[in-house]
Amino acid sequence: MTELVQEVTAEEVARSYSASMDSVNLLNAGKPEDMSDEDWADTVKRNKEHLEIQIAKGAEFYGEHDLTPFENAIK
Repeated sequence: MTELVQEVTAEEVARSYSASMDSVNLLNAGKPEDMSDEDWADTVKRNKEHLEIQIAKGAEFYGEHDLTPFENAIK
């Protein structure tokens, strides 16, 4: 069985990191006034799950990027 290895470009890493930081910033900003508690709870859940997946990718994927904001946002 051959293993398919996909190289990830620096641009793909940067896009993934930027999207993750969008989740961090959204969570840190808190619930918008015009959002229901139910919608906010769903938003928090989805964004925390996204960040957990990104943290699991770790340094092998993100290299020198700082994952501390991801970790702090899901506490």
